[in-house]
Amino acid sequence: MIHFFQVLTIGLVAGAIYALIALGYTMVYGIIELINFAHGDIFMIGSMLAIAALTLMGVTGSSHPTGLALAGLLIVSCLFAMLGCAVLGVLIERIAYRPLRNAPRLAPLISAIGVSLILEDIGKLWNGINFVRFPQIFPRYDYCLWPISLDSVFPPHVTCLARPADTVIITSNNLLDIIMAVVLMIALQWLVSRTKLGRAMRAVAQDREAAALMGVNVDRVISMTFFIGAALAGAAGFIYGLQYGNTIYSIGFDYGLVAFIAAVLGGIGNIRGAMLGGLFIGVIEAMTSFIPDSNVYGFGLPHGGGAWTRAVIFAILILILVFRPSGLLGQQTPEKV
Repeated sequence: MIHFFQVLTIGLVAGAIYALIALGYTMVYGIIELINFAHGDIFMIGSMLAIAALTLMGVTGSSHPTGLALAGLLIVSCLFAMLGCAVLGVLIERIAYRPLRNAPRLAPLISAIGVSLILEDIGKLWNGINFVRFPQIFPRYDYCLWPISLDSVFPPHVTCLARPADTVIITSNNLLDIIMAVVLMIALQWLVSRTKLGRAMRAVAQDREAAALMGVNVDRVISMTFFIGAALAGAAGFIYGLQYGNTIYSIGFDYGLVAFIAAVLGGIGNIRGAMLGGLFIGVIEAMTSFIPDSNVYGFGLPHGGGAWTRAVIFAILILILVFRPSGLLGQQTPEKV
């Protein structure tokens, strides 16, 4: 049971990143019914933009800022990544997708794949083909969730040094990442459900032509959808760098693919479904990776569960497409005539 909660903690952190990326997929599909395969690479660009922002502010691997300086560095680098990705998302929509909006549906799909490859090559040219270190400026502390002890949780600087094997640990990085992701998800849900822009987005998603007749600027709404979705991908890139301490040009494909599965699992076009799907996929991935190696322990999976995580995730995708194509929270909609 202890190991289950530890794996659950790991899965929720990864799932929060998947959920933020999946939101971009589901928002764009909900508005223009396009699978934006370049979205994962926007996430990769976001992680590199965060590194660039920290570098421009003089942060190095040996920097240990505290207090307001630390908060300022985190906020500025996160906003820089979000804004840079948001502008990139709008440019991609204007250049690669808008001219093909009325073309056969295969054309924008091929365009999206082409944009994805271009962004991946930009990542290679920018930082090479090896891992790039993300400065770990946020201090890491371990908090013992179980067994519960005031000495292990308070004050904040206490670390679980002499911890038994059956202790559930969550780090300060985990907490920051989960809190940031949850705040962004709540903010998006509020924006979509409570603001004039959100009403316009829902109107365009329901019927683009009717929304235009009612005075909605469809082009502006679509651009804002790309802006918001790409900004969330930039935030996910920043969170990824804080959590894992590095980035590489290929993470866009890896994380984008899993996030797309999360969006389909939750119900493509459904914002709450994307959040749920991302968290669910993160937990499943973490649990699968902890399956032991049958070649070593005599039970489990060959080469350990870590070698089978993608197979398990895609098996879930196939089952969802077969038995519930609309996803967990999606609704079956009639075909438009």
